[in-house]
Amino acid sequence: MLIATDARGHRMRRPSKPAIGRMLANLGRGNEHMVVERQDADVVGDWYIQVLLRDNNTYQLEYRDGVAAKHYQTQTVSQEKVLRALLGWAAGTSEWREDFMWNDISSMFEPPSTEGTAAITA
Repeated sequence: MLIATDARGHRMRRPSKPAIGRMLANLGRGNEHMVVERQDADVVGDWYIQVLLRDNNTYQLEYRDGVAAKHYQTQTVSQEKVLRALLGWAAGTSEWREDFMWNDISSMFEPPSTEGTAAITA
């Protein structure tokens, strides 16, 4: 099941295409981001796409495919491209990724290394 949530806490189960479009169009001060996530009892992991409207009016778009090792980010000024990405992700297609150059940001979500701490504490 899909669930869409915005920064104000407005949560919608099974959002329609128009509802996702309205949530995106309503991003602004005090409501800077939204998340569309896929929740299924049979699927393990975090599956979502999220958008942040930055102060410079660019959109930061991120998606995660189940695990932290598959977390990607991009930026664009195009609300239309962001909407296509949100709707494509929600529909389960893969073409929506092609409109962007994605940066792998999975290293930002790796647990801190414990290597070297034994020597410090010994």
